[in-house]
Amino acid sequence: MTSDMTGDTGQDTRHGGFGPGSTDAEVLAGIDLTGRTAVVTGGYSGLGLAATRALAGAGARVVVPARRPETARQALAGVDRAEVERLDLADLDSVRAFAERFLRRRAPLGILIAGAGIMACPETRVGPGWEAQFAVNHLGHYALTHLLWPALTAAGAARVVSVSSGYDADWRIRWDDPQFTRGYDKWAAYGQSKLANILFARHLDQLGGPYGVHAFSVNPGWIRTPLQRHLTTGEMVAAGWIDAAGNAAPGLFRAPDQGAATLVWAATSRELDGRGGDYCADCRVTGDGPADDGAAARLWALSAGLTGLDRIH
Repeated sequence: MTSDMTGDTGQDTRHGGFGPGSTDAEVLAGIDLTGRTAVVTGGYSGLGLAATRALAGAGARVVVPARRPETARQALAGVDRAEVERLDLADLDSVRAFAERFLRRRAPLGILIAGAGIMACPETRVGPGWEAQFAVNHLGHYALTHLLWPALTAAGAARVVSVSSGYDADWRIRWDDPQFTRGYDKWAAYGQSKLANILFARHLDQLGGPYGVHAFSVNPGWIRTPLQRHLTTGEMVAAGWIDAAGNAAPGLFRAPDQGAATLVWAATSRELDGRGGDYCADCRVTGDGPADDGAAARLWALSAGLTGLDRIH
């Protein structure tokens, strides 16, 4: 896991008063989302749960797709205006079924937060043999966005937020072997999927802008969530994240509602009206992400070939 977290938890008055220490509730203070619909993948755990609570608290109806619906319903108990639907991002048939159910409601979709993900898992194959991190973190969301496209365009002005991580210049797309069939490395595969999140948002914005659909990628900072479930205590101690007793390194991790702040800021801020494709952190647009339109277009073509979906032109 990487991040550009600096440990500074102060406010940044240059960007609407929000900064690394801001919470999702502070970002949404005074914003009324009544009548708007949001979809938040991963919306029942960690950052996604915080974002769901914040958006619902601001009046939005929030649909939470979940591979484990009963677990999601338990996590969201008491959250008004949040509802759970079955979805497995690793299964394109499941993605299609979710989208078909959603579209039957004829509800415009103003916000799509692509937040579900896995990190540094053992080598796992899903679907037609896809590497699990690339499949869940990127391809499933690529397909979901395509299949929900009629609802996004019906909103008039919609935003797609792709949750990435702290950008690392060493991240690469394995163009000749994106499924890691030769020499699996869990961190290289994770980095590929997070780079894909950034490139996806960049190209989606280019295609979606004329339809009023803008996209952003987000680095939420360092957060302790179930995302780290595949890591051993020893690995996290060796990385300097925690000590042998399990205590977090001082100043390293943010609370989930702080991590979710940039997600909901990218989804709602009026500062971002009419723009998109940007990589965001600490509730602001940064220049840290890759500005590689060629790689973004190449990834789009690769994803279209793998999923059979290329409806956005």
